[in-house]
Amino acid sequence: MNNAETFQLTTPTDLEIVMTRVFDAPRKLVFEAWTTPKYLPQWMLGPEGWTMPVCEIDLRTGGAWRFVWRSSDGKEMGMSGVYKEVLPPERIVSTESWGGYGPETINTLVLTEKDGKTTITNTKLFPTKESRDMALKSGMKEGVDASFKRLEEFLSTLA
Repeated sequence: MNNAETFQLTTPTDLEIVMTRVFDAPRKLVFEAWTTPKYLPQWMLGPEGWTMPVCEIDLRTGGAWRFVWRSSDGKEMGMSGVYKEVLPPERIVSTESWGGYGPETINTLVLTEKDGKTTITNTKLFPTKESRDMALKSGMKEGVDASFKRLEEFLSTLA
C-alpha cells in the first residue's frame, strides 16, 4: 500500500478535526522531523510555492513555537502557540493561533509505532463548530496531505 493512501481527515465531533497518516519510519525519527527547526521548513509547507522562513521551537512544557510561511508572491501567513505537554517521542499537546485568523485551537499529536511504521494522529480541538468548519473550508486537507507527502520523502533522507 502507498502510505499516501493512509491519510485520513475525519470530524468525530462538532469541535474536532482528526488527521491520521502512516509513515515508513520509526517513531523517534518522525518525532525528530516534527520538532526540529531545521527539518520542518523542508516538509511542512502546504501548497507548492510556499517556504517557511521562520521556524522557532522551544520544545518543553510552557515553551513557545512560531512558524511563518511565505508564498512565491511574498504573502506571509503566521502561526504560533505554547506547548502544554511534551512527551518525546510519543505525544505533544499545544495551543495554536493563526495570526489573527480564527480562534485558538488545542492540538494533540500522538505518534504510535508498530513493525517499524509510525502512525501520526493529530487532533485539533476548536472552541466552536463554526471555527472548525472554517478550518475545513480553508484547504487544510489538501495542504496537510501535500506536507505529509513531503514528510514521507524527507524521512527517507534521515534514515
